[in-house]
Amino acid sequence: MIRRRIFTQDHDIFRASVVKWATAEIIPFEADWRRAGQVSRDLWKSAGNQGYLAMHMPEAHGGLALDDFRYDQILAEELAWRSPGFFLSLHNRMVAPYFLHVANAEQQARFVPGITSGDSILAIAMTEPSTGSDLGAIRTRADDHGDHWVLNGSKTFISNGLLADVIVVAARSDPDTPRAIGLFIVERGMPGFTRGDKLEKLGQPSQDTAELFFDDVKIPKSNQLGDAGQGFSYMMRGLAEERLTGSIGFLARAQRGLVPLTFRSLNSFMRPFAQKPRDFSRQAMSGDGAGYRTR
Repeated sequence: MIRRRIFTQDHDIFRASVVKWATAEIIPFEADWRRAGQVSRDLWKSAGNQGYLAMHMPEAHGGLALDDFRYDQILAEELAWRSPGFFLSLHNRMVAPYFLHVANAEQQARFVPGITSGDSILAIAMTEPSTGSDLGAIRTRADDHGDHWVLNGSKTFISNGLLADVIVVAARSDPDTPRAIGLFIVERGMPGFTRGDKLEKLGQPSQDTAELFFDDVKIPKSNQLGDAGQGFSYMMRGLAEERLTGSIGFLARAQRGLVPLTFRSLNSFMRPFAQKPRDFSRQAMSGDGAGYRTR
């Protein structure tokens, strides 16, 4: 495999520590998690103890103030194939940024320590049964009642849906303004908030993807993220990085799919082409195949 020049010695040391941790904390238990349909909460706590959760958060709230995307890239590359259901990248790079860039100081003090320690697992709820991921067509609504909001609706295909303790929910906040979408923090145990069964999928058996239901859930104004009409804008800000983060995990899994190919099977496959299996393997892993990892 060609060596990528974007990483420093510090990154290499970090990668080695991640591999060592994953070998001890993930590999022995992954089969059990697949049968259970979700990873263990202890895994999240362990990741927090290692400092792997929301590293970009301020040190005052348990983070490392380390906003170097390459560290999260390494986590995605090393964990995505070892435990496809452990959505650490979702927690770190898709949901936690709302608490860094949109949340106010009081919200950060209240939520971020749990986000960095693993006590509070994150999820974001956008997709709905009847509208898919079309944010402009969502039906979940939040009605303003002065000192609080009342949330009604449902979401589906929500990753971390069963384990999540803190969920950022997108809801229509003004029936007269189509683009008025707010982001509201729903916490585990709020009256009226329930979860459906784990959704069966073709893959990722240890990912707790679920439906979420909101029936007159009272959301205090202190759990409103930013401007109640600017949620669409907030979500669009992070979309590019979300796609990048996803692609890193996808490529890591695809690359891992090449590794189990044995010289015996390659020899059988490549004989008609008169190409030595070692040459084919070198070509696949260096340039034409897995060499196209994110640089």
